[in-house]
Formats: sequence, structure tokens, C-alpha cells
Amino acid sequence: MPALTPTEMIGEIVWIGCVPDREASLRSNAMTSAQLTYAGIPGEAHGGMTRPSCSRVISQHPRGTDIRNVRQLSIVSAEELAEIAIDCELEAMDPSLLGASLVIRGIPDFTHLPPSSRLQLPDGATLVVDMENQPCHLPAKPINAVHSGAGNKFKLAAKGKRGVTAWVEREGHVHLGDAVRLHVPCQRAWAP
Repeated sequence: MPALTPTEMIGEIVWIGCVPDREASLRSNAMTSAQLTYAGIPGEAHGGMTRPSCSRVISQHPRGTDIRNVRQLSIVSAEELAEIAIDCELEAMDPSLLGASLVIRGIPDFTHLPPSSRLQLPDGATLVVDMENQPCHLPAKPINAVHSGAGNKFKLAAKGKRGVTAWVEREGHVHLGDAVRLHVPCQRAWAP
């Protein structure tokens, strides 16, 4: 019996980006396509098979511990970005200012996809959803550089709308306009 169920939810890739140097800036460079390898998008500062642990997993690992990189990509929803923009008093929120890897349109309640869901592209490339990407203060600086004061509103505006982190399960390519199909785990919600 399969452990994942394909859904009828088909989204569309409407933006692709790559952060080349996280130390210099969180900002992504827009692209029309990208290779997806087991280490993520080549040249992406968040890529790699492993990464040093950060504050998000401090309860499990001392900061700086080498762990599996399940945060290779930051994926956000076009619809949720529009809601964030409204709350930041902007006409639109540029995904490059958030360090986004992909923007997907058409999958509702995207930030709350079940962990271990799969997002599968036409060539079979598959991304595994790790978990909700908690909003932080880091995007404030690039947002404020373009929209003075709007970045200060981002963390609150993005609560429950910041998208998900993901890692590459099957290599392939992603292109603007690609359809992406959602597959979800075959299990009930946890109810201890």
C-alpha cells in the first residue's frame, strides 16, 4: 500500500530564485529555470546535503552541529504573499526580498501542508515538505531597503503564511509555468 496519496491539487510555479551569498544578503536572484540536485539548487547558499544546526532545532542539537539539510528550499504561496503584502501595506511582496526559492500558485493553505508531503514536477523531480517556515526578522532588512518601514511589519504579517521549507527527494528541473502536483501522507492527524 502506498504511503503517499496523489491529490487533485495542481499548483503552478510562478517564480524561481536563488540566494547566491547569504552573508551578503538574504535576497534571491530571479531565474527562469533551475536544476534540482540532491543538494538543492546549485549555487544556492541554503543548499548542501548537510548544514550547521540553527536556533530552529536548538532543542534537539547544540548550535552549529552538522545535521541533514532539510531546508534546501524555501517555498512560498503566491496567494499568501499577496496577503502578507496587504498587511505590510504594499501592493505586492517581491519574493526575492524573502530569499524565496520557489513561489507556487494554486494550492490552498500552502503554509500548513502536512510535513512529508511531496511536490512533484513534470519531469518527476520531487520536493519533500519539511515543515512550516516560521517567520523571522531576517527579511526585514531587504524589504526595508526597498519599502521603508514595511519590513518591520513582515514577521507579524507572515505568521502562518511564510510557506514551507523543503528538500530534494528526486533530482530534475523546475521551470516557470511548470505544474506541480501535491501528494500527501496517508495518515490521520496526530491526536495523542
